[in-house]
Parts: sequence; structure tokens; C-alpha cells
Amino acid sequence: MSASFDLANLVVVLVRTRNPLNIGAAARAMTNFGASRLRLVNPYSVAFREAHSAVGASELLKKSEEFTTVAEAVSDCELVVGTTAARNRILQHPLHRLDHQSGAMVQKHLRAGRVAILFGSEKIGLTNEDFSHCHALLHIPTRADHVSMNLGQAVAVCLYELARDTAAEDSGQIPELAAAAVNEEITTALVEALDRSGYIKPGGEAACQKKARRMVLRLQLAAEDAKVFLGMVRQIVWRLRQSGKD
Repeated sequence: MSASFDLANLVVVLVRTRNPLNIGAAARAMTNFGASRLRLVNPYSVAFREAHSAVGASELLKKSEEFTTVAEAVSDCELVVGTTAARNRILQHPLHRLDHQSGAMVQKHLRAGRVAILFGSEKIGLTNEDFSHCHALLHIPTRADHVSMNLGQAVAVCLYELARDTAAEDSGQIPELAAAAVNEEITTALVEALDRSGYIKPGGEAACQKKARRMVLRLQLAAEDAKVFLGMVRQIVWRLRQSGKD
């Protein structure tokens, strides 16, 4: 590929992948397009590091990182993008078709900081809980009667589009955004404040957390603004804790 975009800041996250060969194929695609950060959340098999499908990507596999949760895997990323077939699902996130325009959007964020792109398991893809950690979603425009793609192929198609040269479409830089770990701290503090204030009904904690996380991510807070926001919410939580002691 000529004049390709640098994907050094891109993190490819495979969530609950079942087939080691697909992990190897994904790693091979990453080396094709210049992405080098591979993270796995609860991979089905520990044998993936020896996958024969990782032709030319053995070193990348050896350096890949394993995590137990999506939150941990994306904690240092400023933008988190999930992938989905988007058929017959109710989605609460902005959904973008994978094309030149969405590729340029991701590239703009890559210039400012680290971006994670999530791929789900071969069987069920990403869950609503996984989506709650995403700022936006991407879908590959496939035929309506055959939407499912092999995981390794899906990774390759996405990376190809993200690596295409879109310099002519660049409309300026964006400010540094808050890392996912900071957004998660804000979400946790906000949920505690809501719980202590009586807003959350019994049994509604999990649903409220997902809604709060989506709201925080949609704000796309700048790094400095996020620090201020977190301080505000923590002060509210502190005061509510003190009131509970009275």
C-alpha cells in the first residue's frame, strides 16, 4: 500500500476469541498494516501464541497482552470503537459504516492519542456490556443475507480502511481526550453518588452503570475537563458519605 497512515497508536482488542487460528490471522493482518498493539480479553485458549496462521507475526503474538475485562484492556485509550454486524440489535451508540470517512475520523483521533478497536467472539460478537465501554461503533457493509465475517478477515478489512491515506480530508487536530480509565473513574463515582442519593432503584445498579458510562463517553471530555469533572463528582460523593454518617 502506498502512502499509508501510521497505526502505531492503534490498539486491537479481541474479546473472548475462541479460535487460536483467528487470533493468529488477526496478528498477521496487523503486521500487514503497521499495527503492533494486540490485547486479548479472556481468550478461549492459551495456545494462541503458537498459532500457525500468524505468518510473520510471531513476535507480535509473543508481545500481546491478556486482560480479564474490557475496562482494563482499554484503560489507557482515549477513543474506544466497537465493531458489530448491527443487524436486528437495538444500539445506544453512534453507528458508522466502515468507509473512507469513518477511517479519517479514527485517524484524526490517532493523531491525538491512543485508540482501541474492539472485535467480539466468533459466536456472539460483542455484548451490550462490551458496547458500554465504546464511544462509537463500526460495521462493515456486507450483504444483508450473509453479514457474518471471519474474525481475521474482519480485522484485516478494518485495518485496511484505517490505514488508507486520507491526508487531503484532514480538517485539523482535536484536543487530547480523557483516557478510558479516567472516564471509568467518573462513571464509578457518578453511580455511587446516584446510589447514595436514592436515585437508583433496588436491582437497577447494573443498568444504571451502563447508562452512566454511555453518557460520560458521549461527552468526549478533554483530558483537563475530565480531571475537573472527576473532582466535582468525588466532592459530591464525599459529602453524601458524610451525610450518611449523621
